[in-house]
Amino acid sequence: MIKSKIKVGIDKICFYSPGYYLDLKTLAAARGIDYNKYYVGLGQREMAIAPPDEDIVTMAANAAEQALRGVDKESIDTLLFATESCIDQSKAAGVFVHDLLKLSPHCRVVELKQACYSATAALQLALSKLIVEPDKKVLLIASDISRYGLNTPGESSQGAAAVAMVLSANPRILAIEPGSGLHTQDIMDFWRPNYLTEAIVEGKYSSKMYLQALEKTWSRYCDVTKRSFADHQHFCYHNSVPRLVEKAHVALAKQNQLDLSQELLDKQIQDTLIYGRRTGNSYTAALYISLASLLDNNALNLDENRVGFYSYGSGCVAEFFSGVIQTGYKYLIDKPFHQHLFKDRQELDINEYEKLYDFTYPQDGRQLSIPRYTQGRFRLSEINKHKRLYEKTQNSIATVVSHEELDHQSIAG
Repeated sequence: MIKSKIKVGIDKICFYSPGYYLDLKTLAAARGIDYNKYYVGLGQREMAIAPPDEDIVTMAANAAEQALRGVDKESIDTLLFATESCIDQSKAAGVFVHDLLKLSPHCRVVELKQACYSATAALQLALSKLIVEPDKKVLLIASDISRYGLNTPGESSQGAAAVAMVLSANPRILAIEPGSGLHTQDIMDFWRPNYLTEAIVEGKYSSKMYLQALEKTWSRYCDVTKRSFADHQHFCYHNSVPRLVEKAHVALAKQNQLDLSQELLDKQIQDTLIYGRRTGNSYTAALYISLASLLDNNALNLDENRVGFYSYGSGCVAEFFSGVIQTGYKYLIDKPFHQHLFKDRQELDINEYEKLYDFTYPQDGRQLSIPRYTQGRFRLSEINKHKRLYEKTQNSIATVVSHEELDHQSIAG
């Protein structure tokens, strides 16, 4: 295990989710299903819906613009974009974001893919770079739209969101610790061929492999770091659906031969699930939205608390690692911005949802001006000759300043 005297990790974190959502009660009624199958069986309440003028680029730009407030853009020499909702087989989605945010031209940009795991791969790669170049910063973005067929078993597991993290030396929110447990195994639990717009999933098999990979990565993590379950105050899991996370945490406790009360188990994970219950599955972004949910919604002071992270990507690659929340993190979180996103969302009825779902982009090179829907700061405005064209809007959602930051600025001043 490589050790470094330099702390590296997450200096800023912010997520963005579209301004439209479908309540799963509405979906259940339309499909003739008891809504408790979703509310209780999945632990899911709502799913965010991306309108036609929002995609992984616009969501990413919205999240990143907020995360970059107060950050010297010239210090960012790398932008890593993790996604499994690729919009181009060649050009990295991050290049569009780089332009929208007016980042320095002296910046490398690359896209990473491995199902829901690739944001964690990007994180670990970036940390090694920051140890060598502690004066630089890395912008890591994970952005995805989870899409399954109408009237399919996976329909209720859809969602959309992006998370942006500024990674640095001497991070102010979370220092990632050396040592992790890794597991790779070639399986077919979830896949998304180039010729399909919807993903294919073997739900029960995927859940089984998620739990098996957790067992293996945790065992390896303990061997490498010599840490125990009791050394962690909170746990963040890849959140495809909240109920699977709850099952995973019970399984992890049993693996460690612990008979913990439900109250204690809930204390360790429930705050991490609050936002995910409302965004739905956001693939690469889901694990780190769980972190934002913990930081925003836990009423206690989490200074110096250790958090265990389980990252799972179907296919499969999985990793268990840990980080320590830094003293003073509350001054850097974007809770007001995140709450504003949910407060201003518009609920859809089933017909509106299906109309947005059925919207198609031209694939023959013809021009199409995209109708205006988004409440965000960036939108997909046009497709012409197979080119995606973006623009900045006059909307103000991405300019919210956190109360904590304002208070901190007052104290610092």
